[in-house]
Amino acid sequence: MKLEGLSTFVAVAEAGSISAAARRLGLSKSVVSDRLAELERSLGAPLLHRSTRKLTLTEDGTSFLESAVQITRDVAAAAVMVAERRGALHGPLRISAPVTFGRMHLGPALYGFLARHPGVELTLDLDDRRVDAAADGYDAVVRHGPIADSRLTVWRLAPSRRVLVASPDYLDRYGTPGSVAALEQHRGIYYTNRSHLDWRFIGPGGPRIVRGQLALRVNNGDVMRDAAVAGLGIALLPTFIVHADLKAGKLRVIDLGADTEAEFLYVAHPEGRRASMKLRAMVAEIRAAFGDPPYWDG
Repeated sequence: MKLEGLSTFVAVAEAGSISAAARRLGLSKSVVSDRLAELERSLGAPLLHRSTRKLTLTEDGTSFLESAVQITRDVAAAAVMVAERRGALHGPLRISAPVTFGRMHLGPALYGFLARHPGVELTLDLDDRRVDAAADGYDAVVRHGPIADSRLTVWRLAPSRRVLVASPDYLDRYGTPGSVAALEQHRGIYYTNRSHLDWRFIGPGGPRIVRGQLALRVNNGDVMRDAAVAGLGIALLPTFIVHADLKAGKLRVIDLGADTEAEFLYVAHPEGRRASMKLRAMVAEIRAAFGDPPYWDG
């Protein structure tokens, strides 16, 4: 029985399909299928029910999966321990992060780290959806906002300040709102990957919730910023997205005397997994690159 067969079986079981597992492992579908077939031959039992529509575990596969997961994790942990005893950062590291933040800030913060530690094999998946770190096989996830998954151990990277912004052209045409209530008369640009489609503020009188007239709903911060720059409406966006446009005068902050709810940029890893030296070193590098306060709020 080969270790690569075990790890391939675990990847297929977690991903739910051979195609998804092949993408995760960086292999062709035929190689993944061959490894599974070889593992099943060595065990003398089928582990998967294969059909054109979906893939499910057999009874033997379900029973075998728990042991296979533990074996692959133990081997990976042992390899990391040996590398760390030698003072080297080595091996695979799989991270998920939001698209806009990953493109603008996380990627540039990681390039120097990877150049200094060529033994680290980083896979960075940029995706705005909330992935399941444990089930999807990530060593850690980078996220903006609250972390609701109690199975995650959370490390804070930097504070995140959100501001209402609009283009000078939009404000010239529609006027600048003078109160939170006045936002209801303005066109809004909203982020759909949140649990609510409104603007929430904290003022002296307590929380205020308001929603403007819908101009655009979209699941990407880059598009929200571009729509605001184009004069489509008002957007509530983190300063890490709009800092350059504010400095260039393409956007203006609308100050209504009310703050938004405090948010942070986080790194989180599945609880119960010991954080590797390379993950801890990567987080330290990111924090140093961002600064305190972060450079986008300088």
